[in-house]
Amino acid sequence: MPCEPARYRATRWQLSPLRCTIAQVPADDDLVAHLVRSTPLTPNEAARVVAEVVAYYGEAVPDYVRRRHAELKHRGLTNDRIFDEITAELAARRFAAPPLSVRQLRRLVYG
Repeated sequence: MPCEPARYRATRWQLSPLRCTIAQVPADDDLVAHLVRSTPLTPNEAARVVAEVVAYYGEAVPDYVRRRHAELKHRGLTNDRIFDEITAELAARRFAAPPLSVRQLRRLVYG
């Protein structure tokens, strides 16, 4: 509904079952074996690296937005610049989030 206020759309989106996360994925044995062959990592280290990467990309979009906003704010960027940066980052992630307006991003950060 285009006439619906952004705060309601953001809340409904946050509560949806498809919050743009990657389900818990066990370490892929083929990927771990590839890392062991192509790097000096041991199998345990390679499995840990794969688990870290999967966890990084498994972060829910609202959590990602809040974390990145805090990081960029700490670096001294203004909200206009921060929200432009976050919008670009969300579009470039491996499993891109649905496009969010600046207003929806603000609602995720400030409630």
